[in-house]
Amino acid sequence: MRVFSAANRFGALALSLALLAGCASNDTTPEEEDEFSGVQERELYELARTALDSNRYPIAIERLEALDTRYPFGPHAEQAQLELVYAYYENGDWEEARAAASRFIRLHPDHPQVDYAYYLRGLSAWQAGRFSLERLRLIDISKRDIGASRDAYNDFRELIQRYPQSEYAPDAQQRIIYLRDLLAQHELHVADYYLRRGAYLAAVERGRWVIEHYPESSATRDALAVMVEGYQGLGMNDRAQEVIIVLRENAPDHEQLQGGRFVPKH
Repeated sequence: MRVFSAANRFGALALSLALLAGCASNDTTPEEEDEFSGVQERELYELARTALDSNRYPIAIERLEALDTRYPFGPHAEQAQLELVYAYYENGDWEEARAAASRFIRLHPDHPQVDYAYYLRGLSAWQAGRFSLERLRLIDISKRDIGASRDAYNDFRELIQRYPQSEYAPDAQQRIIYLRDLLAQHELHVADYYLRRGAYLAAVERGRWVIEHYPESSATRDALAVMVEGYQGLGMNDRAQEVIIVLRENAPDHEQLQGGRFVPKH
């Protein structure tokens, strides 16, 4: 017969207690760890609304996300998803706001407030494309990466096309005017780069793009000048002269028209 000493029996007992304690600590269910466990949908929605009304957006986001996860088909689900877009936007989470807005539009295309989702999606892209120094005019954002601004332009255009009577359409239209000029100026900055590098065909294409896609932009006159200079660089003087005539008709006081002659920048 094998005999255990007191020390061995004590060690075995201690090991057993440690294992039991470990199992007990790992036996907590996700529901028990969730602070919203047992909270009904209406109560959770009201908690989220309280946080929104007091501008506590991170807390509102946490509660709205929990509501969306727990009650995706409940009576407050659609409104909670829309308010989640707003909470993301106010919290400065631009990409999350755009993703949530796109999801809402996809799931609820006939919702009476779907135009608001389009508007918030455009606003989120608008904010993502802005730079903190823009209002101080220390930098020109038309020279920067404007992918987000292009997204905003497309979002606002889609809003106006789909819902021209929306209460958000007038503001979207004003933003489109600004974004159109911004995008056109960006194209001209690229065209100017091509002219300085002798890539004349690429410069001509950029100028033509501005005229075709942003015809109401204030940059169209400069786009014509870019095309003239590009055609001259290519040795296509007949085409250059045709564009000069158009430039004279539309902008006789253009800075590159001096004494009836076109003066290249480069």
